[in-house]
Amino acid sequence: MELPNKAAEFPNSAYPPGYAGNQVPYGYPQYPFQNAPGQANNAFQGYPARAPYGPGGLPVQNQPSGPSGAAWMPAPPPPLNCPPGLEYLSQIDQILVHQQIELLEVLTGFETNNKYEIKNSLGQRVYFAAEENDCCTRNCCGPSRPFTMKIIDNMGQEVIALQRPLRCSACCCPCCLQELEVQAPPGTPVGYIKQNWHPCLPKFTVQNEAKIDVFKIIGPCVVCSCYADINFEVKTMDESSVVGRISKQWSGFVREAFTDADNFGIQFPLDLDVKMKAVMIGACFLIDFMFFEQTGNKQQRAGVWQ
Repeated sequence: MELPNKAAEFPNSAYPPGYAGNQVPYGYPQYPFQNAPGQANNAFQGYPARAPYGPGGLPVQNQPSGPSGAAWMPAPPPPLNCPPGLEYLSQIDQILVHQQIELLEVLTGFETNNKYEIKNSLGQRVYFAAEENDCCTRNCCGPSRPFTMKIIDNMGQEVIALQRPLRCSACCCPCCLQELEVQAPPGTPVGYIKQNWHPCLPKFTVQNEAKIDVFKIIGPCVVCSCYADINFEVKTMDESSVVGRISKQWSGFVREAFTDADNFGIQFPLDLDVKMKAVMIGACFLIDFMFFEQTGNKQQRAGVWQ
C-alpha cells in the first residue's frame, strides 16, 4: 500500500530535500525532523532547539536537543524481545561516539569522569554516556582504572550499564587481561568483551549473555594516532571475513595534542541483534580507555606511546 504524499499535502512545510512524503517514518533513509509550518524554535535548558515534527506536521514527543545542540533520534517501535531502550539500535548500522572535552582536565591535567555523546549517522543523539568513578581511582589508576559507565536515553532512563573491573594493562601479563561486562537493562548481562593475549596485536573476543564467542576484534600492530584513523576490525570467529569496524577517528592536531577527547565510529550489520550492538558500544569504550586515554603527563596512553 502506497503511503499518501504528505509533501504535496503540506507544500510550504520544511521537509528535507528529496523527501517525497512516502517513505516509512523509521529506518533508512532517515531524515532529521523539522519544525511544523508556523512553529517557532523552542529552547531547552538554555540551548537553541527546534521542536521536532515528523511527516504530516505531527509532533514527535520527548525529543529535545541536548547541550551540543543535537536533536535526539526519534524512538522507533520496539522489536519483539528487545530490551527497553535498545529499540533505537534496531534502525541503524552506524554509530558515532564523541567524547566531550572537559575544561578542568585540559587546564589542570586533573582527570575527570569521561562523558560521551552517542549519535546516529545524521548527527541525531541516540544516547548519552557518563562514567561514574571516584577522584582517587581516576587519578591513581589512570587509563587502567575500573569504572561503571551509565548510558541513558532521551527520557533520562538508564538503558545500558558497562562494568569494567581493575585489570593489569601490561601486555606481558596474560593472566590478568582486560574485560568488560555489558548490561541491558542494568543488572541483566547481555554480553562480554574479553581481551585475548597476543604478543603483537590488540585482540578481543565478543561474547553473548551465555558467554558464547560470537565475534573477534583485531586491531593494528602499531596503534598510532597520527593524522589517520585507526581501525579495529570486527571479524567472524575464524577471522575469514569482516562484519564490522570500530574506528578511532583523527580529530585534528590541537584536539589530539591537548585533550584526550576522542571520536569513534562503529559499524555493524543492520540486522545484527540489538544486544550485540550494545556490546559493540561497550567494546568501543574499552578500546578508548586501553589505547587512547591519556595519563596525567599527556605523554603516554595505555598500550601506546604518543
